[in-house]
Order: sequence, then C-alpha cells, then structure tokens
Amino acid sequence: MNRIRIRGCKGPPRRRPKKLGADKGYSYPGIRSWLRRHNIAAVIPTRTNQRRCRTFDRESYRERNVIERCVGWLKESRRLATRFEKLARNFLAMVFLAMIRKLLRVLVSL
Repeated sequence: MNRIRIRGCKGPPRRRPKKLGADKGYSYPGIRSWLRRHNIAAVIPTRTNQRRCRTFDRESYRERNVIERCVGWLKESRRLATRFEKLARNFLAMVFLAMIRKLLRVLVSL
C-alpha cells in the first residue's frame, strides 16, 4: 500500500484509499481489523456464517460492479489478459487502445 500514490489537492499525496471494496471471500476479522487500524472503511459484505455488519455501505458496493465489468471488458483483449506487453508504458498503451475500441463499439451500435 505504501507504493500507491493517490493524486489529490496540495500537500503530500495520499497513500491509502478511504474505502476498500471486496467480495465476501475477503470478509475476515483480521482484514477488517487491519482496515480499521489504518482508517480505511471496509465495503465488504459479511458471509452467511458471520454477524451482520451495521456499517455496510450498499451504494459503494454497487459501484464496484463498474470496475468488475471494466476488467471483464479488458480481458476480452487477449493481449491484455496474457500480459503480452512486458513494459508498463506499453501495457498502459494497450489498455488505452482496448478502451477506445470498446468505446467505438458502443458508439457505432447506437
């Protein structure tokens, strides 16, 4: 987490997110306590064998679906799914091209 830099206003960059979204597979007391210690809100639904968490934010969890679908779209491109590009800048360029391709598909279908 210390290697991540989140851009924002003036001052030193944030290195930790405000919220962390995950699925039920990550609903463990150890993970939740680590997030609490680092002042990160856990947006993780509880499993059926656990007590319900009163602070679960449904709206933030639903926004996670957008990210899941975007990753699914990117995996349609075989070159990205297999990480054919080894350099980070080339890989990022391929991600941009894949997103442009997807956008053009959506615009043409309208």
